[in-house]
Amino acid sequence: MTSESNAAAPPIVIFDTTLRDGEQSPGASMNLQEKMEVAHALALLGVNIVEAGFPIASPGDFEAVREIASQIHGPTICGLARCSDADIDRAWEALKHGKQTRIHVFLATSAIHREFKLRMTREEIIRRAVAGVKRAVSYCDDVEFSPEDAARTESDFLCEVVEAAIAAGATTVNIPDTVGYATPTHMGGVIANLKNRVPNIDKAVISVHCHNDLGLAVANSLAAVENGAGQIECTINGIGERAGNCSLEEVVMALRTRSDYYGRSTSIQTERLVPTSRLVASVTGIRVQRNKAIVGRNAFAHEAGIHQDGMLKEPSTYEIMRPEDVGFSKTDLVLGKHSGRAALADRAKALGYRLSGEQLQTVFEEFKVLADKKKEIYDGDIAALIDQQLNQAPQQEWTLESFSAHCGNNQPPQVKLTLRRGDQTFTEETSEGDGPIDAAFWAVEKITEVPITCKAFRVRSASLGRDAQGEATLEVEHEGQVFRGRGVSTDTIEATIKALLNAINRIAFTKECKEAAAGETESPAASG
Repeated sequence: MTSESNAAAPPIVIFDTTLRDGEQSPGASMNLQEKMEVAHALALLGVNIVEAGFPIASPGDFEAVREIASQIHGPTICGLARCSDADIDRAWEALKHGKQTRIHVFLATSAIHREFKLRMTREEIIRRAVAGVKRAVSYCDDVEFSPEDAARTESDFLCEVVEAAIAAGATTVNIPDTVGYATPTHMGGVIANLKNRVPNIDKAVISVHCHNDLGLAVANSLAAVENGAGQIECTINGIGERAGNCSLEEVVMALRTRSDYYGRSTSIQTERLVPTSRLVASVTGIRVQRNKAIVGRNAFAHEAGIHQDGMLKEPSTYEIMRPEDVGFSKTDLVLGKHSGRAALADRAKALGYRLSGEQLQTVFEEFKVLADKKKEIYDGDIAALIDQQLNQAPQQEWTLESFSAHCGNNQPPQVKLTLRRGDQTFTEETSEGDGPIDAAFWAVEKITEVPITCKAFRVRSASLGRDAQGEATLEVEHEGQVFRGRGVSTDTIEATIKALLNAINRIAFTKECKEAAAGETESPAASG
Protein backbone atom coordinates (compact mmCIF):
# COMPACT_ATOMS: atom_id res chain seq x y z
CA MET A 1 0.00 0.00 0.00
CA THR A 2 1.27 3.51 -0.79
CA SER A 3 0.08 6.98 0.08
CA GLU A 4 -0.79 7.50 -3.59
CA SER A 5 -3.08 4.45 -3.70
CA ASN A 6 -4.86 5.49 -0.50
CA ALA A 7 -4.62 9.28 -0.77
CA ALA A 8 -8.36 9.90 -0.25
CA ALA A 9 -8.77 7.49 2.67
CA PRO A 10 -10.23 9.03 5.84
CA PRO A 11 -8.20 9.11 9.08
CA ILE A 12 -8.02 5.92 11.10
CA VAL A 13 -10.44 6.01 14.04
CA ILE A 14 -8.58 5.53 17.33
CA PHE A 15 -10.73 3.65 19.84
CA ASP A 16 -9.07 3.73 23.27
CA THR A 17 -10.00 1.00 25.72
CA THR A 18 -7.53 1.83 28.51
CA LEU A 19 -10.39 2.40 30.94
CA ARG A 20 -12.05 -0.92 30.08
CA ASP A 21 -9.68 -3.59 28.74
CA GLY A 22 -6.63 -1.78 30.10
CA GLU A 23 -8.09 -1.72 33.59
CA GLN A 24 -8.44 -5.50 33.40
CA SER A 25 -4.65 -5.78 33.77
CA PRO A 26 -4.00 -7.45 37.14
CA GLY A 27 -3.46 -4.72 39.71
CA ALA A 28 -4.49 -1.89 37.38
CA SER A 29 -7.94 -1.11 38.79
CA MET A 30 -8.73 2.60 39.00
CA ASN A 31 -11.14 4.49 41.20
CA LEU A 32 -13.58 7.06 39.83
CA GLN A 33 -11.29 10.04 40.32
CA GLU A 34 -8.43 8.26 38.55
CA LYS A 35 -10.67 7.21 35.68
CA MET A 36 -11.87 10.78 35.24
CA GLU A 37 -8.29 12.03 35.19
CA VAL A 38 -7.32 9.51 32.51
CA ALA A 39 -10.48 10.24 30.51
CA HIS A 40 -9.65 13.97 30.44
CA ALA A 41 -6.12 13.12 29.27
CA LEU A 42 -7.49 10.89 26.50
CA ALA A 43 -9.75 13.69 25.33
CA LEU A 44 -6.80 16.09 25.19
CA LEU A 45 -4.79 13.43 23.37
CA GLY A 46 -7.41 13.45 20.62
CA VAL A 47 -8.73 9.88 20.73
CA ASN A 48 -11.97 9.46 18.78
CA ILE A 49 -13.68 6.98 21.08
CA VAL A 50 -13.18 6.29 24.79
CA GLU A 51 -14.47 2.93 25.99
CA ALA A 52 -15.18 3.99 29.55
CA GLY A 53 -16.09 0.63 31.06
CA PHE A 54 -18.46 -2.33 31.31
CA PRO A 55 -21.48 -0.83 33.13
CA ILE A 56 -23.09 -4.08 34.29
CA ALA A 57 -19.80 -5.43 35.68
CA SER A 58 -20.02 -3.44 38.93
CA PRO A 59 -21.62 -0.34 40.47
CA GLY A 60 -18.22 1.35 40.21
CA ASP A 61 -17.96 0.67 36.49
CA PHE A 62 -21.52 1.94 35.97
CA GLU A 63 -20.79 5.16 37.84
CA ALA A 64 -17.54 5.71 35.96
CA VAL A 65 -19.20 5.31 32.55
CA ARG A 66 -22.05 7.61 33.59
CA GLU A 67 -19.74 10.35 34.91
CA ILE A 68 -17.37 10.17 31.95
CA ALA A 69 -20.27 10.29 29.47
CA SER A 70 -21.70 13.33 31.28
CA GLN A 71 -18.49 15.29 31.77
CA ILE A 72 -16.05 14.42 28.97
CA HIS A 73 -16.64 16.25 25.71
CA GLY A 74 -14.93 15.66 22.39
CA PRO A 75 -14.59 11.89 22.05
CA THR A 76 -17.51 9.51 21.70
CA ILE A 77 -18.01 7.69 25.02
CA CYS A 78 -18.61 3.98 24.74
CA GLY A 79 -19.97 1.34 27.13
CA LEU A 80 -19.50 -2.41 26.71
CA ALA A 81 -22.32 -4.95 26.92
CA ARG A 82 -22.87 -8.61 26.20
CA CYS A 83 -25.68 -9.50 23.79
CA SER A 84 -28.22 -9.64 26.61
CA ASP A 85 -31.10 -7.31 27.39
CA ALA A 86 -29.91 -6.61 30.95
CA ASP A 87 -26.38 -5.67 29.82
CA ILE A 88 -27.58 -3.41 27.01
CA ASP A 89 -30.20 -1.69 29.19
CA ARG A 90 -27.61 -1.06 31.87
CA ALA A 91 -25.13 0.32 29.33
CA TRP A 92 -27.68 2.77 27.98
CA GLU A 93 -28.65 3.83 31.50
CA ALA A 94 -25.02 4.83 32.06
CA LEU A 95 -24.58 6.51 28.67
CA LYS A 96 -27.89 8.26 28.11
CA HIS A 97 -26.84 11.68 29.41
CA GLY A 98 -23.76 11.85 27.19
CA LYS A 99 -23.57 14.05 24.10
CA GLN A 100 -21.86 11.47 21.84
CA THR A 101 -22.26 7.85 22.88
CA ARG A 102 -21.83 4.33 21.56
CA ILE A 103 -23.01 0.93 22.77
CA HIS A 104 -20.52 -1.85 22.09
CA VAL A 105 -22.10 -5.32 22.13
CA PHE A 106 -20.18 -8.58 21.84
CA LEU A 107 -20.76 -12.30 21.54
CA ALA A 108 -18.23 -15.11 21.07
CA THR A 109 -18.29 -16.87 17.69
CA SER A 110 -15.33 -19.28 17.52
CA ALA A 111 -15.93 -23.02 17.64
CA ILE A 112 -14.08 -23.44 20.93
CA HIS A 113 -16.16 -20.68 22.58
CA ARG A 114 -19.42 -21.97 21.11
CA GLU A 115 -18.76 -25.47 22.43
CA PHE A 116 -17.19 -24.91 25.81
CA LYS A 117 -18.30 -21.44 26.95
CA LEU A 118 -21.65 -20.66 25.38
CA ARG A 119 -22.88 -24.16 24.46
CA MET A 120 -24.77 -22.61 21.54
CA THR A 121 -25.16 -23.54 17.90
CA ARG A 122 -24.23 -21.27 14.99
CA GLU A 123 -27.90 -20.44 14.43
CA GLU A 124 -28.36 -19.48 18.09
CA ILE A 125 -25.28 -17.28 17.93
CA ILE A 126 -26.62 -15.35 14.94
CA ARG A 127 -30.08 -14.95 16.53
CA ARG A 128 -28.52 -13.68 19.78
CA ALA A 129 -26.17 -11.29 17.94
CA VAL A 130 -28.95 -9.80 15.82
CA ALA A 131 -31.23 -9.38 18.84
CA GLY A 132 -28.46 -7.68 20.79
CA VAL A 133 -27.59 -5.25 18.01
CA LYS A 134 -31.29 -4.38 17.45
CA ARG A 135 -31.84 -3.68 21.14
CA ALA A 136 -28.78 -1.42 21.25
CA VAL A 137 -29.92 0.39 18.09
CA SER A 138 -33.25 1.09 19.77
CA TYR A 139 -31.34 3.25 22.24
CA CYS A 140 -28.45 4.61 20.23
CA ASP A 141 -27.59 5.21 16.56
CA ASP A 142 -23.91 4.38 17.07
CA VAL A 143 -23.60 0.65 17.74
CA GLU A 144 -20.52 -1.54 17.52
CA PHE A 145 -20.65 -5.33 17.32
CA SER A 146 -17.73 -7.65 18.17
CA PRO A 147 -17.69 -11.37 17.34
CA GLU A 148 -15.39 -12.36 20.22
CA ASP A 149 -12.43 -14.56 19.21
CA ALA A 150 -13.04 -13.64 15.57
CA ALA A 151 -9.46 -14.50 14.58
CA ARG A 152 -10.19 -18.16 15.42
CA THR A 153 -13.70 -18.21 13.97
CA GLU A 154 -14.36 -20.16 10.76
CA SER A 155 -14.22 -17.84 7.77
CA ASP A 156 -17.65 -18.63 6.38
CA PHE A 157 -19.37 -18.29 9.73
CA LEU A 158 -17.57 -15.03 10.54
CA CYS A 159 -18.79 -13.52 7.27
CA GLU A 160 -22.33 -14.68 8.05
CA VAL A 161 -22.33 -13.18 11.56
CA VAL A 162 -20.85 -9.87 10.39
CA GLU A 163 -23.37 -9.54 7.57
CA ALA A 164 -26.25 -10.20 9.96
CA ALA A 165 -24.97 -7.68 12.55
CA ILE A 166 -24.65 -4.94 9.93
CA ALA A 167 -28.13 -5.71 8.60
CA ALA A 168 -29.43 -5.36 12.18
CA GLY A 169 -27.95 -1.86 12.43
CA ALA A 170 -24.33 -2.15 13.58
CA THR A 171 -22.34 0.83 12.29
CA THR A 172 -18.98 -0.63 13.33
CA VAL A 173 -17.96 -4.30 13.24
CA ASN A 174 -14.95 -5.06 15.37
CA ILE A 175 -12.79 -8.10 14.62
CA PRO A 176 -11.02 -9.12 17.83
CA ASP A 177 -7.94 -11.29 18.07
CA THR A 178 -9.07 -12.01 21.60
CA VAL A 179 -6.26 -14.36 22.57
CA GLY A 180 -3.43 -12.88 20.49
CA TYR A 181 -3.33 -15.91 18.19
CA ALA A 182 -3.15 -14.18 14.80
CA THR A 183 -0.12 -13.24 12.73
CA PRO A 184 0.01 -10.20 10.44
CA THR A 185 -0.63 -12.25 7.28
CA HIS A 186 -3.46 -14.10 9.01
CA MET A 187 -5.08 -10.91 10.37
CA GLY A 188 -4.74 -9.11 7.06
CA GLY A 189 -6.38 -12.07 5.35
CA VAL A 190 -9.35 -12.04 7.77
CA ILE A 191 -10.05 -8.37 7.01
CA ALA A 192 -9.56 -8.82 3.26
CA ASN A 193 -11.96 -11.77 3.32
CA LEU A 194 -14.66 -9.68 5.01
CA LYS A 195 -14.14 -6.84 2.51
CA ASN A 196 -14.49 -9.22 -0.41
CA ARG A 197 -17.27 -11.53 0.80
CA VAL A 198 -19.68 -9.56 3.02
CA PRO A 199 -22.12 -7.80 0.66
CA ASN A 200 -23.08 -4.98 3.06
CA ILE A 201 -19.59 -4.40 4.51
CA ASP A 202 -19.55 -0.87 3.07
CA LYS A 203 -22.33 0.04 5.52
CA ALA A 204 -20.02 -0.25 8.53
CA VAL A 205 -16.51 0.61 9.65
CA ILE A 206 -14.27 -2.41 10.13
CA SER A 207 -12.39 -2.30 13.44
CA VAL A 208 -9.67 -4.51 14.95
CA HIS A 209 -8.92 -5.32 18.57
CA CYS A 210 -5.60 -7.18 18.84
CA HIS A 211 -4.00 -8.72 21.90
CA ASN A 212 -0.27 -9.05 22.38
CA ASP A 213 0.23 -12.63 23.55
CA LEU A 214 2.74 -13.26 20.75
CA GLY A 215 4.02 -9.69 20.70
CA LEU A 216 2.19 -9.03 17.41
CA ALA A 217 -0.70 -6.75 18.42
CA VAL A 218 0.66 -3.63 16.69
CA ALA A 219 1.81 -5.56 13.61
CA ASN A 220 -1.56 -7.29 13.32
CA SER A 221 -3.43 -3.99 13.66
CA LEU A 222 -1.31 -2.41 10.92
CA ALA A 223 -1.88 -5.44 8.67
CA ALA A 224 -5.62 -4.96 9.21
CA VAL A 225 -5.31 -1.30 8.16
CA GLU A 226 -3.47 -2.36 5.01
CA ASN A 227 -6.43 -4.56 4.12
CA GLY A 228 -9.25 -2.11 4.80
CA ALA A 229 -9.77 -1.65 8.56
CA GLY A 230 -10.80 1.89 9.49
CA GLN A 231 -10.65 1.68 13.30
CA ILE A 232 -7.98 0.42 15.71
CA GLU A 233 -8.78 -0.49 19.30
CA CYS A 234 -5.78 0.07 21.57
CA THR A 235 -4.62 1.17 25.01
CA ILE A 236 -2.08 3.57 26.46
CA ASN A 237 1.21 1.72 27.11
CA GLY A 238 -0.41 -1.39 25.62
CA ILE A 239 -1.87 -2.45 28.99
CA GLY A 240 -4.68 -4.99 29.12
CA GLU A 241 -5.56 -8.63 29.73
CA ARG A 242 -2.56 -10.99 29.97
CA ALA A 243 0.22 -9.58 27.72
CA GLY A 244 -1.87 -6.51 26.93
CA ASN A 245 -3.37 -4.84 23.87
CA CYS A 246 -2.20 -3.00 20.80
CA SER A 247 -0.20 -0.02 22.09
CA LEU A 248 -1.83 3.27 21.11
CA GLU A 249 1.42 5.21 20.99
CA GLU A 250 3.17 2.59 18.86
CA VAL A 251 0.45 2.12 16.25
CA VAL A 252 -0.20 5.87 15.96
CA MET A 253 3.47 6.70 15.45
CA ALA A 254 3.87 3.82 12.99
CA LEU A 255 1.08 5.31 10.88
CA ARG A 256 2.57 8.79 11.17
CA THR A 257 6.21 7.85 10.60
CA ARG A 258 5.41 5.53 7.70
CA SER A 259 2.67 7.63 6.12
CA ASP A 260 4.57 7.08 2.87
CA TYR A 261 3.53 3.44 3.10
CA TYR A 262 0.16 3.39 4.88
CA GLY A 263 -1.20 6.69 3.60
CA ARG A 264 -3.43 7.03 6.68
CA SER A 265 -3.47 9.62 9.44
CA THR A 266 -5.04 9.90 12.91
CA SER A 267 -6.44 12.70 15.05
CA ILE A 268 -3.95 12.06 17.87
CA GLN A 269 -2.01 15.02 19.24
CA THR A 270 1.21 13.05 19.37
CA GLU A 271 3.14 15.52 21.52
CA ARG A 272 0.83 14.43 24.37
CA LEU A 273 1.79 10.75 24.11
CA VAL A 274 4.55 10.83 26.74
CA PRO A 275 2.56 12.85 29.33
CA THR A 276 -0.45 10.55 28.87
CA SER A 277 1.75 7.46 29.13
CA ARG A 278 3.26 8.72 32.38
CA LEU A 279 -0.17 9.53 33.81
CA VAL A 280 -1.51 6.03 33.09
CA ALA A 281 1.66 4.45 34.49
CA SER A 282 1.30 6.52 37.65
CA VAL A 283 -2.41 5.79 38.10
CA THR A 284 -2.20 2.05 37.43
CA GLY A 285 1.18 1.42 39.03
CA ILE A 286 2.30 -0.45 35.89
CA ARG A 287 5.70 0.98 35.00
CA VAL A 288 6.78 1.50 31.42
CA GLN A 289 9.87 -0.54 30.55
CA ARG A 290 12.93 1.54 29.68
CA ASN A 291 13.17 0.16 26.14
CA LYS A 292 9.45 0.56 25.37
CA ALA A 293 8.96 1.94 21.87
CA ILE A 294 7.91 5.62 21.62
CA VAL A 295 7.44 6.41 25.34
CA GLY A 296 10.15 4.38 27.09
CA ARG A 297 12.99 6.18 28.82
CA ASN A 298 15.49 4.78 26.30
CA ALA A 299 13.37 5.39 23.18
CA PHE A 300 15.36 8.52 22.29
CA ALA A 301 18.53 7.80 24.26
CA HIS A 302 21.92 7.00 22.76
CA GLU A 303 25.02 5.82 24.60
CA ALA A 304 27.20 4.27 21.89
CA GLY A 305 29.89 6.71 20.76
CA ILE A 306 29.28 6.03 17.05
CA HIS A 307 25.57 6.75 17.45
CA GLN A 308 26.21 9.88 19.51
CA ASP A 309 28.65 11.22 16.94
CA GLY A 310 26.10 10.64 14.17
CA MET A 311 23.31 12.25 16.20
CA LEU A 312 25.39 15.37 16.82
CA LYS A 313 26.07 15.70 13.10
CA GLU A 314 22.56 14.83 11.83
CA PRO A 315 19.77 13.45 14.10
CA SER A 316 18.15 11.46 11.29
CA THR A 317 21.21 9.21 11.14
CA TYR A 318 19.89 7.29 14.15
CA GLU A 319 16.38 8.62 14.84
CA ILE A 320 13.34 8.15 12.61
CA MET A 321 11.15 10.40 14.79
CA ARG A 322 11.76 13.63 16.65
CA PRO A 323 11.49 13.27 20.45
CA GLU A 324 9.50 16.52 20.56
CA ASP A 325 6.81 14.93 18.37
CA VAL A 326 5.86 12.43 21.08
CA GLY A 327 6.33 14.65 24.12
CA PHE A 328 9.98 14.31 25.11
CA SER A 329 11.89 17.57 25.46
CA LYS A 330 14.94 16.38 23.53
CA THR A 331 17.14 13.48 22.56
CA ASP A 332 19.09 12.12 25.52
CA LEU A 333 22.72 11.39 24.74
CA VAL A 334 23.31 9.12 27.70
CA LEU A 335 26.89 9.27 28.85
CA GLY A 336 28.31 5.88 29.76
CA LYS A 337 31.28 3.66 29.10
CA HIS A 338 30.38 3.38 25.38
CA SER A 339 30.29 7.14 24.83
CA GLY A 340 32.92 9.06 22.87
CA ARG A 341 34.69 12.40 23.17
CA ALA A 342 32.19 14.12 20.85
CA ALA A 343 29.27 13.44 23.21
CA LEU A 344 31.30 14.48 26.26
CA ALA A 345 32.37 17.71 24.55
CA ASP A 346 28.74 18.43 23.60
CA ARG A 347 27.54 17.84 27.17
CA ALA A 348 30.35 19.99 28.60
CA LYS A 349 29.37 22.80 26.24
CA ALA A 350 25.70 22.46 27.21
CA LEU A 351 26.73 22.75 30.87
CA GLY A 352 28.55 26.01 30.11
CA TYR A 353 32.16 24.82 30.05
CA ARG A 354 34.75 25.63 27.40
CA LEU A 355 37.55 23.09 27.40
CA SER A 356 40.78 23.07 25.48
CA GLY A 357 41.72 19.92 23.60
CA GLU A 358 44.13 18.89 26.34
CA GLN A 359 41.58 19.55 29.09
CA LEU A 360 38.93 17.58 27.21
CA GLN A 361 41.28 14.64 26.82
CA THR A 362 42.10 14.63 30.54
CA VAL A 363 38.41 14.87 31.53
CA PHE A 364 37.57 12.13 28.99
CA GLU A 365 40.12 9.76 30.52
CA GLU A 366 38.71 10.40 34.02
CA PHE A 367 35.20 10.03 32.62
CA LYS A 368 36.01 6.56 31.23
CA VAL A 369 37.33 5.46 34.62
CA LEU A 370 34.15 6.71 36.30
CA ALA A 371 31.92 5.11 33.65
CA ASP A 372 33.33 1.70 34.51
CA LYS A 373 32.13 2.24 38.09
CA LYS A 374 28.70 3.75 37.35
CA LYS A 375 25.87 2.56 35.12
CA GLU A 376 24.76 6.07 34.30
CA ILE A 377 26.64 9.37 34.29
CA TYR A 378 24.66 12.44 35.34
CA ASP A 379 25.31 16.09 34.52
CA GLY A 380 26.50 16.54 38.11
CA ASP A 381 29.15 13.89 37.53
CA ILE A 382 30.39 15.65 34.40
CA ALA A 383 30.48 19.02 36.14
CA ALA A 384 32.41 17.51 39.04
CA LEU A 385 35.01 15.97 36.72
CA ILE A 386 35.44 19.21 34.80
CA ASP A 387 35.63 21.35 37.93
CA GLN A 388 38.25 19.02 39.33
CA GLN A 389 40.31 19.40 36.15
CA LEU A 390 39.94 23.18 35.98
CA ASN A 391 40.63 23.64 39.69
CA GLN A 392 43.72 21.45 39.84
CA ALA A 393 46.98 23.10 40.85
CA PRO A 394 49.28 23.64 37.87
CA GLN A 395 51.71 21.07 39.22
CA GLN A 396 50.55 17.75 40.69
CA GLU A 397 53.39 17.06 43.11
CA TRP A 398 51.47 14.45 45.10
CA THR A 399 49.00 11.93 43.61
CA LEU A 400 47.02 9.09 45.16
CA GLU A 401 48.36 5.64 44.31
CA SER A 402 46.14 3.46 46.53
CA PHE A 403 44.40 3.36 49.89
CA SER A 404 42.48 1.02 52.15
CA ALA A 405 40.36 1.86 55.17
CA HIS A 406 38.84 -0.28 57.93
CA CYS A 407 36.67 0.78 60.83
CA GLY A 408 34.14 -0.68 63.23
CA ASN A 409 32.08 -0.01 66.32
CA ASN A 410 34.63 -0.88 68.96
CA GLN A 411 37.92 -0.69 67.11
CA PRO A 412 40.18 2.19 66.04
CA PRO A 413 40.12 3.18 62.38
CA GLN A 414 42.91 1.84 60.22
CA VAL A 415 44.02 3.59 57.05
CA LYS A 416 46.82 2.46 54.77
CA LEU A 417 47.77 5.10 52.23
CA THR A 418 50.23 5.10 49.34
CA LEU A 419 51.06 8.37 47.57
CA ARG A 420 53.26 9.01 44.57
CA ARG A 421 55.73 11.88 44.19
CA GLY A 422 57.58 11.77 40.91
CA ASP A 423 59.06 8.28 40.58
CA GLN A 424 58.80 7.48 44.27
CA THR A 425 55.95 6.03 46.31
CA PHE A 426 55.41 6.56 50.04
CA THR A 427 53.19 4.43 52.27
CA GLU A 428 51.82 5.21 55.70
CA GLU A 429 49.60 3.03 57.88
CA THR A 430 47.93 4.72 60.81
CA SER A 431 45.33 3.99 63.48
CA GLU A 432 45.05 7.58 64.65
CA GLY A 433 41.91 9.69 64.46
CA ASP A 434 38.24 9.46 65.35
CA GLY A 435 37.27 7.71 62.12
CA PRO A 436 38.61 6.73 58.67
CA ILE A 437 38.43 10.29 57.32
CA ASP A 438 40.28 11.73 60.30
CA ALA A 439 42.83 8.92 59.98
CA ALA A 440 43.26 9.79 56.28
CA PHE A 441 44.05 13.39 57.28
CA TRP A 442 46.79 12.15 59.63
CA ALA A 443 48.26 9.77 57.03
CA VAL A 444 48.44 12.45 54.32
CA GLU A 445 50.06 14.90 56.71
CA LYS A 446 52.69 12.33 57.79
CA ILE A 447 53.63 11.33 54.23
CA THR A 448 53.77 14.84 52.75
CA GLU A 449 55.30 16.40 55.90
CA VAL A 450 53.11 19.43 55.27
CA PRO A 451 51.50 20.50 58.56
CA ILE A 452 47.92 21.65 58.03
CA THR A 453 44.94 22.65 60.15
CA CYS A 454 41.49 21.86 58.76
CA LYS A 455 39.26 24.94 58.91
CA ALA A 456 36.25 23.65 56.91
CA PHE A 457 35.23 20.30 55.52
CA ARG A 458 32.12 19.25 53.58
CA VAL A 459 31.03 16.15 51.68
CA ARG A 460 28.00 16.18 49.40
CA SER A 461 26.50 14.13 46.58
CA ALA A 462 27.64 15.46 43.21
CA SER A 463 24.89 13.62 41.33
CA LEU A 464 21.90 11.29 41.78
CA GLY A 465 21.47 7.66 42.69
CA ARG A 466 22.98 5.12 45.05
CA ASP A 467 26.16 5.11 42.98
CA ALA A 468 26.44 8.92 43.01
CA GLN A 469 29.82 10.58 43.24
CA GLY A 470 30.78 12.16 46.52
CA GLU A 471 32.35 15.61 46.33
CA ALA A 472 34.66 16.59 49.19
CA THR A 473 35.62 20.25 49.61
CA LEU A 474 37.82 21.60 52.37
CA GLU A 475 39.84 24.57 53.55
CA VAL A 476 43.15 24.04 55.32
CA GLU A 477 45.52 26.52 56.93
CA HIS A 478 49.30 26.35 56.40
CA GLU A 479 51.68 28.97 57.73
CA GLY A 480 48.87 31.44 58.21
CA GLN A 481 47.46 31.07 54.70
CA VAL A 482 44.23 29.25 53.75
CA PHE A 483 44.18 26.84 50.82
CA ARG A 484 41.14 25.16 49.27
CA GLY A 485 40.99 21.59 48.02
CA ARG A 486 38.40 19.57 46.13
CA GLY A 487 38.10 15.87 45.31
CA VAL A 488 35.47 13.72 43.65
CA SER A 489 34.93 9.97 43.80
CA THR A 490 32.20 7.39 44.28
CA ASP A 491 34.04 6.66 47.57
CA THR A 492 33.84 9.54 50.06
CA ILE A 493 37.14 8.60 51.75
CA GLU A 494 38.90 8.65 48.38
CA ALA A 495 37.23 11.99 47.59
CA THR A 496 38.55 13.36 50.89
CA ILE A 497 42.11 12.19 50.20
CA LYS A 498 41.99 13.75 46.74
CA ALA A 499 40.74 17.03 48.22
CA LEU A 500 43.61 17.01 50.75
CA LEU A 501 46.18 16.36 48.03
CA ASN A 502 44.60 19.07 45.89
CA ALA A 503 45.14 21.54 48.76
CA ILE A 504 48.68 20.31 49.52
CA ASN A 505 49.68 20.57 45.86
CA ARG A 506 48.46 24.17 45.92
CA ILE A 507 50.64 24.77 48.98
CA ALA A 508 53.65 23.29 47.20
CA PHE A 509 52.96 25.30 44.04
CA THR A 510 52.61 28.53 46.04
CA LYS A 511 55.95 27.89 47.77
CA GLU A 512 57.67 27.27 44.42
CA CYS A 513 56.25 30.51 43.02
CA LYS A 514 57.48 32.45 46.08
CA GLU A 515 60.96 30.89 45.88
CA ALA A 516 61.18 31.61 42.15
CA ALA A 517 60.13 35.20 42.73
CA ALA A 518 62.68 35.59 45.52
CA GLY A 519 65.44 34.19 43.30
CA GLU A 520 64.65 36.67 40.53
CA THR A 521 64.82 39.51 43.06
CA GLU A 522 68.23 38.48 44.41
CA SER A 523 69.96 37.70 41.11
CA PRO A 524 70.84 41.32 40.07
CA ALA A 525 72.55 42.04 43.43
CA ALA A 526 74.45 38.79 43.29
CA SER A 527 75.78 39.57 39.84
CA GLY A 528 76.87 43.05 40.93
